[in-house]
Amino acid sequence: MAERVQLTTKEILEKDFKTAIRGYNQEEVDQFLDIVIQDYEALQGEIERLTQENQRLKSGQNGNTRVRQPQQPATANVNYDVLKRLSNLEKAVFGKKYAD
Repeated sequence: MAERVQLTTKEILEKDFKTAIRGYNQEEVDQFLDIVIQDYEALQGEIERLTQENQRLKSGQNGNTRVRQPQQPATANVNYDVLKRLSNLEKAVFGKKYAD
């Protein structure tokens, strides 16, 4: 999993964006990035918890072949939420022309 992660929370926090002619509201972007960092940390914690639970369940299986139906992870909603927020930020920064 670690090889697929491209950014750390520190890299997100320290990212500087250059301004263009139309610019952007730096405070709004900073607030948004703070939310992204919180979501990112929550996802990392959830992944760690699930990895530990998976290892615990594998080690305690003892020949039990009963398979449970997988449930939709709660992280799917968080990912959708982050993507929606990013889309809104792109619209605000680049205008509606790029969103369509």
